[in-house]
Amino acid sequence: MLRHISKSLWLLGFAVVLVCGIYPGVLWVIGQTAFPFQANGSVVKGPDGKAVGSLLIAQPFTKDEYFQPRPSAVSYDASSSGSSGLGAANYALRDRVARVIGPIATYAAGPKAGQLVAPDVEAWFQADRFGGQPHIVAQWANAHNSLAQAWVNADPTHGAYVDAWAKQHPADVKQWIAANPGTPQPKAADLAVPFFTAFSAANPGKFPSAVTHKDANGKDVSAIEPVNAGSDVQSIFFDMWRQDHPDVALQNVPGDLVTASASGLDPDITLANAMFQLDRVAAAWAKDTKRDPAMVRAEIAAMLHDTSHAPLAGLVGEPMVNVLQMNLDLRRRYGAPA
Repeated sequence: MLRHISKSLWLLGFAVVLVCGIYPGVLWVIGQTAFPFQANGSVVKGPDGKAVGSLLIAQPFTKDEYFQPRPSAVSYDASSSGSSGLGAANYALRDRVARVIGPIATYAAGPKAGQLVAPDVEAWFQADRFGGQPHIVAQWANAHNSLAQAWVNADPTHGAYVDAWAKQHPADVKQWIAANPGTPQPKAADLAVPFFTAFSAANPGKFPSAVTHKDANGKDVSAIEPVNAGSDVQSIFFDMWRQDHPDVALQNVPGDLVTASASGLDPDITLANAMFQLDRVAAAWAKDTKRDPAMVRAEIAAMLHDTSHAPLAGLVGEPMVNVLQMNLDLRRRYGAPA
């Protein structure tokens, strides 16, 4: 009996040393010797020598001078890798895609071929009629309560703006409580629909959006104000505009421009996606560097083709561009954005 136990303990000890010590040790030595960059997370540094991210993990870029990665259902948080799980019939998915397309959609044919749709979305919004009925913002909030509530919760200033409205409109709050007796003390998000309904009536053709002003000390101060143009109008109401203009031919966009990856952390975009963003990126860098836009565009296009890669040395799959690496190359070539 003791003999069998002794052999088992020796076997266990040998397995622990082999699997938990020797094997990972050999892999560590091979990795640090032959593939040190990949073995340490493919971390890259910026012009100042500080680590700025990993080529394996996507991160958001908001400046026009930079290419943007695929949408992420986890806000590019590597500790929360995953997809949204939204089905094709879920309006939240349609809304997310529409918000990406709205500011960049262009006409595919007609006298405005190649021009942005955004100015026409703003003009339609300012007319304040959807489906032949007035008050676009009120219709949007009533049709999509969850989206209206998401706007309130998206930023503390939004909630504060609704709270201030509630104090000034006690009758509307009282009416909402009467219709929802289970919530005698509603929060700002609970009042999203009555807020937008009242806002739309008082501000036809406008939407509450953050506006930045200079204060007495010259500092930038943001406040929520009624606006009738801008990125919020272009993105939030693009889908409603599209429903009112179903026969308008629009330019197709690359699929990965509007769809998230399964992990939400895909660091690469297709070359087609990058070329779709090229005009915006080149125009921003041309403005910053005060150079000819056509020349800057040609330079960046060449950089994209030089840095693109595909599986098996290009034998299969779509050419891909690593967003972080490309943006770092742009920073090194043109300096810091204005």
